[in-house]
Amino acid sequence: MLGLVAGTAAVQHMPALPQAGWWLPWAAALLPAGLAAWHGRRRGPVRHWAATWLGFGLGVAWAVWQGQVRLDDGLASNHHDVVSRLAVRVIDLPQGDASQWRFMAETDARRPAGIPERIAVSWRAPPGASLPALLPGQVWRMALVLRHPHGARNPHGYDAEARLFALGIRATATVRGVPALLRDEPWSSAGVIIERIRHHVRKGMRKAMGERRYAPVLIALAMGDQAAVAREDWQIFNRSGITHLVSISGMHVTLIAGLGGALAASAWRRARWRSTGLPEMLPAQVVGAAAALVVALLYCLLAGWGVPARRTFFMLAVVALAAIARLPLCPSRILALAAAAVAVFDPWAVLAPGFWLSFGAVAILLRAAASASAPHASRRPGWQARLGGLLREFGHVQMAITLGLVPLLAYLLQQVSLASPLANVFAIPIVSFLVTPLALLCAAFAAVPGLAILAQVCGIAGHAIFEWTMVPVAWIGASRWAVVDVAAAPWPLTVLALAGVAWALQPPGWPVRAAGWLLMLPMLCWRPDRPSTGHWTVTALDVGQGSAVVIETATQAWLFDTGPRHGEATDAGARAVVPFLRVRGHRRLDGLVVSHADLDHAGGLASVLAAVPVELAYASFDLAGLLRRQADPAGGTALPPLPASVRRCQAGQAWQVDGVAFRFLHPAAGANAGRGQGNAQSCVLLLQGRSHAVLLPGDIGAAQERWLAPHLPPIDLVLAPHHGSATSSSADLVQATAAAHVIAQAGHLNRFGHPSPQVQARWQHAGAMFWRTDRHGAVTVASSPAGLAATAQVDAARRYWHRASP
Repeated sequence: MLGLVAGTAAVQHMPALPQAGWWLPWAAALLPAGLAAWHGRRRGPVRHWAATWLGFGLGVAWAVWQGQVRLDDGLASNHHDVVSRLAVRVIDLPQGDASQWRFMAETDARRPAGIPERIAVSWRAPPGASLPALLPGQVWRMALVLRHPHGARNPHGYDAEARLFALGIRATATVRGVPALLRDEPWSSAGVIIERIRHHVRKGMRKAMGERRYAPVLIALAMGDQAAVAREDWQIFNRSGITHLVSISGMHVTLIAGLGGALAASAWRRARWRSTGLPEMLPAQVVGAAAALVVALLYCLLAGWGVPARRTFFMLAVVALAAIARLPLCPSRILALAAAAVAVFDPWAVLAPGFWLSFGAVAILLRAAASASAPHASRRPGWQARLGGLLREFGHVQMAITLGLVPLLAYLLQQVSLASPLANVFAIPIVSFLVTPLALLCAAFAAVPGLAILAQVCGIAGHAIFEWTMVPVAWIGASRWAVVDVAAAPWPLTVLALAGVAWALQPPGWPVRAAGWLLMLPMLCWRPDRPSTGHWTVTALDVGQGSAVVIETATQAWLFDTGPRHGEATDAGARAVVPFLRVRGHRRLDGLVVSHADLDHAGGLASVLAAVPVELAYASFDLAGLLRRQADPAGGTALPPLPASVRRCQAGQAWQVDGVAFRFLHPAAGANAGRGQGNAQSCVLLLQGRSHAVLLPGDIGAAQERWLAPHLPPIDLVLAPHHGSATSSSADLVQATAAAHVIAQAGHLNRFGHPSPQVQARWQHAGAMFWRTDRHGAVTVASSPAGLAATAQVDAARRYWHRASP
């Protein structure tokens, strides 16, 4: 079973799937392993390794086949970025409101060839208008602009394309014109029926709890709909280590299933049929196990059938079926069977961090609980002793889970919560035994006509308890010590740390168990290589239509621009810049330059300042004033901490960092200082190392370029001015710099047409390698004594679902 999971996971790291005819040699390679595993005379290492290899091979074959089937359902190039008129059915729970809807749609079976079966649709209302309500099962005639799935590609960053591929979404679409509702088919499929029920439950819960702060959290607890939970709340949950409690977790599913099974078994023991007790016909244990499984399935379906819910259901299914068949299964085999079942039903589940964290947490829980529950001769009778023993066991298990998950958290999320044991010690019982049952009662009453008042009572009570719980949790999560950022370590150090956890969790009597925890130190203390003195590394992040460049020297980290803002909910600072700094092991910024105040360059400023302390900042405008406008125009949100020193950038300012010279070339002192926010007033920064130079020009245009060109030394790397706009990258600049590499930071299919084809041709004709973040992802250029090396993320971390760059 574990080999099958490993084989499935291995396929998800392939840059391309095997070509046709691969299965014949693969089957031949698996045949000896299958024979050895099946006909082995006794258990032993050979048979175990043969079975593992057989499982691995079957996992690879299954995942490759499933992956190819999904690739074949992709969007054809002739339908990309053109309008297609289709009949689509809403098949999931729509997210949004009357101003914008986002939903998953199923295209009609009579769709044209080359259009996938499942697409993700975004429907935005025109200015001043509102959209009709959407329900699962509705069929609409829509004019849709279909596009290939695309997501930002940054080192160790979130892969949106992988998420869409795992959901079976092979195209994204935006609505044009006014769609027409053709019909409503709420009973068209089992999936639509479930989503329709979820819609009515969510509607009832929203009505019962109103606009209360944590109402979306209770909805998430009851039915897994997390879309409305505020970003600020997720930050507190993550920092305090209680994220697993505010989503559908295995603990909640098991609790509800166990309660349902116990009630069913109790009722069955008391039931009789014609003077004969029903337990004489069928044991109450079997009935309870079956009832628990049914309750778990219903709850998991209501919750959206996510990875944690699937994992828990399959574990309970194995336990229930084993109990019904009276087959003894140890916990490790139950866990392995559940993991294999999840991987078979969804080969892409292994891409989700939650898969590894949830199975890892359960494995550690089972191991630690077995050790903690071992008999101790020193235990004394009496409720005080029993209570003390329970508290000790709870603390032992909680500490084991906290420490045991450190390697996975560090590898997958680059963060470790130190506050988790403190927050969970009181949050686990309150949320699990009070808030979650009240949320489920609110959902149940909200779904039944005439019981709205009971739903309101349960919802308000659950909200009040959770709100009180969040008072200490928010204080803990807001503390500086709550979370430790960890650089992305190489996989051998992660394997060493996991081996240390396995060693430390062995039963009492195992030699030097505690020393196993020390094997995590190399991973936690690892730091990425830095440039040598006099050299630099520049990374142009993939932030969409905007700019954000990280500059690394031997001992310092600088940031040039902070990326765009994406509406009110998020920005590139939080989504790309801060995670990259964390991956590279930077817990502070020595310097920050914001070229000008446009939101495609300064949109992530507040998020960056809130996440990492900044020593020195340069800008061509009033930095504090922009922060006040970004935080909240009404002044209701606290400002992030300002840099220790804030200065205006002016031509002639220069300083040295680790043998690299930094110098501003623009704007001139006093030039339009009162305005200072336009493209023409961008800070232009020049970096000169021992061997190579970089020019970061912001959004200056051709007029400013012509003024700068006579004063420029030869440049090795240029960030294309104004994202490669046709009004920049003049012939004067191209000739003066003679750059070897040029990077244009631009958004995928942006409405401005950046970078201009003429600009790209101009740089390439001059001999420059032209990089585009919309096609190549993040681009890293490293200066070293050996020369200049450029790497594109699209090549460094290619997966088979990624489209090749044109």
